[in-house]
Amino acid sequence: MSTLTRAASIHATFCNVADKLCSPFLLAVRLYWGWQFFQTGLGKLRNQAKIVDFFTSLNIPFPAFNAHFVSGLEFFGGILLILGLFSRPISFLLTCSMFVAYWTADHDALVAIFSNPDKFYGATPYPFLCAVLLILIFGPGKLSLDTFIAKRFYPYMHMPRWGTDAATTN
Repeated sequence: MSTLTRAASIHATFCNVADKLCSPFLLAVRLYWGWQFFQTGLGKLRNQAKIVDFFTSLNIPFPAFNAHFVSGLEFFGGILLILGLFSRPISFLLTCSMFVAYWTADHDALVAIFSNPDKFYGATPYPFLCAVLLILIFGPGKLSLDTFIAKRFYPYMHMPRWGTDAATTN
């Protein structure tokens, strides 16, 4: 066995082991950040008057409607993330919500993405945005209700089946 073949074999083995960590990692992200979204949504639902006042101070249109919408989105979105159910659609909605949070509440941090990256990374929406982008882009992983449903109804759905298609062949 040549050195190059041996190196390729070691690389392939390493990649296979790393691939097996994908679903547990995505589960950990979903559990932790789903819980964080759930808690922030619950806090907002319990303090609607303060949230409406805050949204009014940010000149967000229809502050009462948007306060209820965002609170419910974070509360129920957190639960769905934890379960891994409708993960990508809810991640898309939460991503939009985090961009709106950046735009309205942390606009200075958003525009400082290149000039002052520490300010951008330090803004409250940043870790939430990264978490939901991970789930939006990579999906919920094998350990989710989405995958269970996809396996059961795969001929009718167009979702990647972890470990059997493009997720592992690329």
